Amino acid sequence: MQRLFITICVSALALFVACNQGQPKETTLGGTPTASVGPQKLSEYGFFTGNMADLVPAKGVLPYDLATPLFSDYAHKARFVKFPEGAAPAPFNDSNVLALPVGTILVKTFYYPTDMRDESKGRRLMETRLLVHEEAGWKALPYIWNDEQTEAVLEITGGRKDVSWVHIDGSTRNLNYVIPNMNQCKGCHIKDGNMVPIGPKARNLNKDYTYAEGAQNQLLKWHEAGILAELPPIASVTKLPIWGVANSGTLNEKARAYLDINCAHCHQSGAPANTSGLLLDYHQQNPAALGILKSPVAAGRGSGGHLYDIDPGHPEKSILLFRMDSEDPGIMMPELSRKLIHKEGVELIREWIVSMPK
Repeated sequence: MQRLFITICVSALALFVACNQGQPKETTLGGTPTASVGPQKLSEYGFFTGNMADLVPAKGVLPYDLATPLFSDYAHKARFVKFPEGAAPAPFNDSNVLALPVGTILVKTFYYPTDMRDESKGRRLMETRLLVHEEAGWKALPYIWNDEQTEAVLEITGGRKDVSWVHIDGSTRNLNYVIPNMNQCKGCHIKDGNMVPIGPKARNLNKDYTYAEGAQNQLLKWHEAGILAELPPIASVTKLPIWGVANSGTLNEKARAYLDINCAHCHQSGAPANTSGLLLDYHQQNPAALGILKSPVAAGRGSGGHLYDIDPGHPEKSILLFRMDSEDPGIMMPELSRKLIHKEGVELIREWIVSMPK
C-alpha cells in the first residue's frame, strides 16, 4: 500500500511539472501578477500606426500638450488621450483636473532628442506611462522601450536606463534615467485619497496645438471630439502662461504656473503635502499658504537653516528655492521625477522671489 501511494504521488508530481512546462512566469509587485495588471506590450493597445516609435496616433487617439509641463530631468514628452467610444463628454471646470470618464487612457511617452537644439536629428524613447481609468479608479502602468526602439514592455517594478544627449547649451549630458514603479506613480497622483491625473486641467490645455489638419485651441478640439461638454467662451477660461516664453505672461504668472504643475500635485488641499501648510496651486491667493514669511512645519536638513519657505527679496534665505536647487535626496523637491536640478526653473523662482517687496 505504501509503495502504491508513493507511485501515485510521483505520477501526480510528474503530471504537474509537464502541464506547467513552457508556461510564462508572472512577475509581481506587492503580490499582484503582472498579467492581471495590463497587456505586456504597448503595441497591444493599438495607440499608434505604422512604425510605433514614430508615435503617429491611430484613429480615436488625440495628441495634446500642456502650456507648462512638469520638469522630468529635461525629458521631452509626447502626450495622447484615448477617449472611450460612446462615453458622455467630461463636464467642463476651470479649477480642477477634468473628470474624464471610465475607459479613458492618458498616454505619455518620455524621450530625449539626440540634440535638443535640433530635434530633427532623432530621439531616444525611454518609457511610456499610461493612466487608465477603470471602474475602481485610475491606474498607472509604466512601459519601458527596448534598445531597438521597436516595443515597450510593461515593467511594474520600474527600471533604469542610461541616456545621453546634446543639451541646449551644446554640452553633452549623461543620465541614469529612472522609471518609477507603479506604487511610486501613485505617490504624485493622490488627491483626497484617490489617484487622479495631474496635467489635463483646462488652464493647461487652453493653448493652440498643431494637429495634422492645422492649429486649433485644444479645448475647442476636445469639445469637437466629444471629450469635453459645452465650453464657456474661451476668452473667459483661465490660461496658464508658457513659463519659458518671454511674452506669455507676467513674472508672477509664470512662476505660479511653474509651481502649479511641479509642486501643487502634492502641495494642495487633500494632497500628500497639505499638512505642510504650503499650498501652491495656481488659484491660491493666501500669501502665507504660498510660503511668504511662513515658517516650515518641520525643520531639519530640508530647511537649510532658513526661517521661511519664502523670504521676500531674499532667494538665498528661502527654503523653497534651497530645496529646488539641491540634488541631495534628503533635501530636494520634488522628491520624485527628478535627479537633476532644473537650472532654468530655479532661476525663474529666484527672480520671482527677488521681485517681492522686502
